[in-house]
Parts: sequence; C-alpha cells; structure tokens
Amino acid sequence: MSDAAHLNKLREVVAESCRIIGMLDLSNPTQGHVSTRIPGEDKILIRARGPMEAGLYYTTPDEVITVDFDGKLLSGNQGLAVPQEVFIHTEMYRARPEINSVIHIHPSTVVLFTICDVPLLPILGSYNPSALDLLINDRISQYDRSILIRDSSLGRELAKAVGKTDVCMMRSHGITSVGRDVQEATVNAINLFDLAKMNYQARLLGEPRPIRDDDVEFFRGMRPKNPPTPENPGKPSDMVYSLWRFYSRQLADKQK
Repeated sequence: MSDAAHLNKLREVVAESCRIIGMLDLSNPTQGHVSTRIPGEDKILIRARGPMEAGLYYTTPDEVITVDFDGKLLSGNQGLAVPQEVFIHTEMYRARPEINSVIHIHPSTVVLFTICDVPLLPILGSYNPSALDLLINDRISQYDRSILIRDSSLGRELAKAVGKTDVCMMRSHGITSVGRDVQEATVNAINLFDLAKMNYQARLLGEPRPIRDDDVEFFRGMRPKNPPTPENPGKPSDMVYSLWRFYSRQLADKQK
C-alpha cells in the first residue's frame, strides 16, 4: 500500500470512529475529536472543527485534517480548523510512544460521576469483563481540572495525570481515551461509558453491590501478563476488532 493510500485509510478509520461515537450518543453532537498518529512522523490526523464540519455522526474523511505536534494545521479543506484542544492529542503522543490513537469526547453519564465525586464500582462481571477490566486493573485515571486544554503546557499536565492508563475522566468536562490504534481507543471509550451507565442505572434502583473479591481476582487473572510498552506495544485483543466490526456494520445499516 502506498503512503497516500495508507493515509487515506487512516482518515477513513478516524472518520468512522467519529460516526460510531455519534451513533452511540457518547458526546455532544459537535464536540469531540478522534486522532491517529501518522507513523514515523511528528504529525497526526484529527477530526477538524470549523464552519464546514457537520458533527461527529456525519464526519467524513474530508473532515480529517493533518496537524503537526505543535498544533499547526498542515493540510485540510477550506472551512476546517484545528480543534482548540488539539494539545490533548499532541502531548499525549509525545508522552506515550506506544499509543497511536487519542479520543476526546463528552459522555454525559461519565461526566456526572466526576461532578458528584461518586466512584465507579466494580459491579460488572461477565456482563462486560472488558469494562470491568478498566476499573480493577487501574486503567482509569482522573484529571481534576475543568478547563479547556488550549496549550501545550496544559496538554502536558493532562498527559501526566493520564500516566500509563487507558482512559481519563476529566472533571466536569469529558474523557480522554487512548489506544494502540483507533479501534482500541474507541472500544476503551465505549467500555468506560458502559461501566458508568450501569453504575448510574444501578444507583437509581438502590445501593449497588460490587461483585465478590474472589470474582474480581478471577477477572484480574484473565489480564495479559505483559502490558504494552514503547518497546513492545503488542496488539489489541481480538475482542476489540470484533466489537469494532459490529459497530461498523450497525453504523452502515443506520446510515444507508
């Protein structure tokens, strides 16, 4: 595959992730952005903002622009602009060489937990082991500020708060999700939302009861023993791509 064809494929995947997020109502209709690293370069592809963008659910590859690690627009159609919180993405890529995708969105159910300082509890078991895994294996971080990440200094501050986790709950704001590719970052965001949604709905019924400690250990034992590192990032699980294919087909059916 030529370099141009590979970049076009990456644009398509970024746009599809945006549409899936829009389909699942994981963010405000026009707020949020998905990006991917351009291999071997200090550049990213990211969903644009501006007067010509049509919102997450209708994102097309033409609305995915090229930006350098300093947040400068390198290429993109007229009427498209760099998201003002592009530094969420660029500083995360600087800090985490092993990741190739960053997602920032505003899932309201997750945000409510940050507003009320209510912890997410391990109430899921076999219902969604992947969502439970985020919680019991310390893959969720917190960022306590409620501001826009509008410069590189704030981007570095957020990246420090994220550390080596996979999703970050940003107080009264949204979430940032990362992954070794766009598919993994998308599924991580979906799983965090599912965990928060089930916690929220359980609290409407009564006092949520976490699963047993020995059951938590059972699911901890299912975690791969060698977590990703910059030297050996590995590959996402087959389940990530299975879920991606499902949502991709669902999206295609809805947008016929």
